[in-house]
Amino acid sequence: MTYPRFLVLRMFAFVPFGFRHGFAIWIIACAAVVTASAASAQPLPPGVPEKMPADIPYGTPISLDVARQAVDAAFAEASKRGWKMAIAVVSPSGDLTYFVKMDDTMLASPTIAQNKARTAARFRRDTKGMFDLMETGHPYVMTLDPTLVASAGGIPIIIEGKVIGAIGCSGGAGAQDAVVCQAGIEAVTRK
Repeated sequence: MTYPRFLVLRMFAFVPFGFRHGFAIWIIACAAVVTASAASAQPLPPGVPEKMPADIPYGTPISLDVARQAVDAAFAEASKRGWKMAIAVVSPSGDLTYFVKMDDTMLASPTIAQNKARTAARFRRDTKGMFDLMETGHPYVMTLDPTLVASAGGIPIIIEGKVIGAIGCSGGAGAQDAVVCQAGIEAVTRK
């Protein structure tokens, strides 16, 4: 039985010395095309999605004015309900753009709010989705990033189909944090 690589080596021996480099590149290119076409022709295994999840492009980072507008709306919602919150807005890279901590907010909340916003921006998805993954038996989620927060209350800010930042809130139950975040999102995305 002749192995394909030995066949190529035998063919390579008959190529004049000056043409060997070009011949080698041609063989590699042909192998890549054959491999790529074979891989693309195979169906995906069960449970593998066709499209990438949360495949939303990043946009120009959120401006200070827009971040302030989101935080002000979230602050108003929290105040109206009597919820003491820390509210953070970050750029797409997760860097802090604007932050407010209400009086008497839980001491852990500022860090949690910033990490919720950072998680939502970097992963381009609501942090409730991370919580849902954890709850359905996918604990690997917590190994993806040391600052990741798998709790409701972090939402990406999407303008014109692009992630420009995210808002994160902390201080109440996750569902309360999400309500306050949503008020901030609506303030900057409504037309």
